[in-house]
Amino acid sequence: MTPEIASSFARIALGHVAREYPNKLDHVLDGPADARGPRDLHPIFYGSFDWHTCVHGYWLLASLLRREPGIAEAPAIRALFDQAFTAEKVAGEVDYLARPSTRGFERPYGWGWLLKLQAELLAHDDPRWATSLQPLATVFAERFVDFLPKALYPIRTGVHSSTAFALALAQDYAAAAGDFALTALFTDKVRAWYLADRDAPAWEPSGDEFLSATLMEAECLRRLLPPGEFAPWLKAFLPRAAQRQPASLFTPAVVSDRSDGKIAHLDGLNFSRAWCWRELAATLPPGDPLAAVAETAAREHLAASLPHVAGDYMGEHWLASFALLALTAGERLG
Repeated sequence: MTPEIASSFARIALGHVAREYPNKLDHVLDGPADARGPRDLHPIFYGSFDWHTCVHGYWLLASLLRREPGIAEAPAIRALFDQAFTAEKVAGEVDYLARPSTRGFERPYGWGWLLKLQAELLAHDDPRWATSLQPLATVFAERFVDFLPKALYPIRTGVHSSTAFALALAQDYAAAAGDFALTALFTDKVRAWYLADRDAPAWEPSGDEFLSATLMEAECLRRLLPPGEFAPWLKAFLPRAAQRQPASLFTPAVVSDRSDGKIAHLDGLNFSRAWCWRELAATLPPGDPLAAVAETAAREHLAASLPHVAGDYMGEHWLASFALLALTAGERLG
């Protein structure tokens, strides 16, 4: 991560978080009056093609601003946040969620990203933006509390429905907010979902995945289990990883058409694998042979997709966020 990359990523995000169209709404119409446009429905998160991507576009900008406050784009980011994170606009986002038909809105992907954004804002020296956004974060934290006891089974995908990805992001918020009850809920749930998993076959990728279902599960448990419990679980879950097996986890995905929104997901898969491998490598004890293998795999996956963050809008409106996760893996908010 360099100031030059930070500026590049900031320019990309500033170009789409307030770009209303094209737009793919996650919106249930209860009647004719609900046929409204993105900005009318969502006072803050109306850009970036869809709601959840707009949320993590704001997360990207907040992360870049904290890490590289001297970049030329910093004043524009601050002005955007001052304009976006107001009590009135946050109330508009909260009001949208009060509609009965929004019970499953953005579950669980958008839930996780909104809490990840709030975790980042809580790490900033200026508390104004986090204070403004907190009512919306509280709603999504409460939705996790309501939903997880009913979620008897995990969702083991490499797309938006992944429960491992959502809980990994949401745990950053629980830690930043000091919400120990939320952390305990997440921990109990991932134990029930994943603790018995062994010898992962890693049947991936599918043709439109942007997450590694296998590595995302490992990264989720790394965040929530004590190290003494996680280490033996990881060895049983990926017993041949130091020998680069399963080979699918060590082979970057090939993207055949970056103008196709679904196929372009595979660049995100490369970034998500790089992110997970780097996080896992940082956790391994000194001398563990998997550490060097994981770092090499991360570099190979980054090299395959980092040149393609910008170019076609189908990737440009979201890929920089996943690239930043990979480039800053191992950092801890504080």
